[in-house]
Amino acid sequence: MSLSPFTKEQLLPQEEKLEIARHKSQLFIGIPKETSYQERRICLTPDAVNSLTYQGHRVMIEAGAGVSSSYTDKEYSEAGAEITQDTKKVFGCPMLLKVEPPTVAEIEMMNPKTIVLSAIQLKTRKKSYFEALSRKKITALAFEYLKDTDGSYPAVKSLSEIAGTASILIAAELMITNEFGKGLLFGNITGVAPTEVVILGAGTAGEFAARTAIGLGASVKVFDNSITKLRRLQNNLNQRIFTSTIQQKALLKALRRCDVAIGAMRGAERCPVVVSETMVEHMKKGAVIVDISIDTGGCFETSEVTTHEKPTFIKNNVLHYCVPNIPSRYSKTASLSISNIITPYLLQIAEDGGIESAIRCNTGLKNGVYLYHGILTNKAIGDWFDLPDNDINLIVF
Repeated sequence: MSLSPFTKEQLLPQEEKLEIARHKSQLFIGIPKETSYQERRICLTPDAVNSLTYQGHRVMIEAGAGVSSSYTDKEYSEAGAEITQDTKKVFGCPMLLKVEPPTVAEIEMMNPKTIVLSAIQLKTRKKSYFEALSRKKITALAFEYLKDTDGSYPAVKSLSEIAGTASILIAAELMITNEFGKGLLFGNITGVAPTEVVILGAGTAGEFAARTAIGLGASVKVFDNSITKLRRLQNNLNQRIFTSTIQQKALLKALRRCDVAIGAMRGAERCPVVVSETMVEHMKKGAVIVDISIDTGGCFETSEVTTHEKPTFIKNNVLHYCVPNIPSRYSKTASLSISNIITPYLLQIAEDGGIESAIRCNTGLKNGVYLYHGILTNKAIGDWFDLPDNDINLIVF
């Protein structure tokens, strides 16, 4: 007879233990005023606040938080939010929503075990940021990492749509007659050669830039090293346009002739520099470069970060627009977009009975978590900042 590692009692049939259904939880959300330079957006619109308060959740907003997105405190209080002047009080809420990541000083104001939902903007973070969150045992989620059911990143996508569309409208503004503009109308007027546009990158931003430029009647050329992306772009535009892989000769020829060049490349760490300074020197005098990818380093060698107040500079007789946070210029549209993405997640968290069980049930939300009760759960961040990280699936299951 083989010896069993189990006792006689353990081998008897056991009753099944089922997980008890979770009850809905009440959320208490705080929205502080954005203090970061040039940040004009807010995470929730009054309508979104209304749908949350209607379901019994509490929302506390710092006075004036929505003003730069043209939402008044009155609209928020009518939607059921509590308005306060006290910044500390807002940071004391168990759940915080921010557009920009919180500063170390703001993290100090938070209570331990707070849940924070914000952008992460990894390129501008320092190690001290993660250590400060970790000390407070905070659970932090990043908009950029939230995944949809189809595996795409909705927040990144919608902001890319805004940036792509805006880049063409900005270029059209910069081409009018002013001290440097060439006095060209962006588009296609009978008997006049159309505006020539070169777009680098066939991702979401590149696609929406192409869509807008075509809508205005421009002649568009798109360059990208991924044939799949170029094919998807043509299918999405429902028309054949000039597409090419990035080859020096073809690219130089297109840049020499174009009136507008849009940089919308993405890179794993840093955006690849595709256009050298020599290539920019060959461009027409008064041509316009809008580098959307400046927040990951820019894909023109001549690009340098500019601000919304002083957005352009001239280099090699070419006008450059290199503002990193283009969606902030269209703060109301961007706020509506962010709000529409976040609100369903918030309602889902409440429905599932809190963040713990919501993460368990929703893989897209789980993907958004980079700190769980102070434990770093994102390998990319761990490698980047040389911090120890854990697999979230071993902590939450």
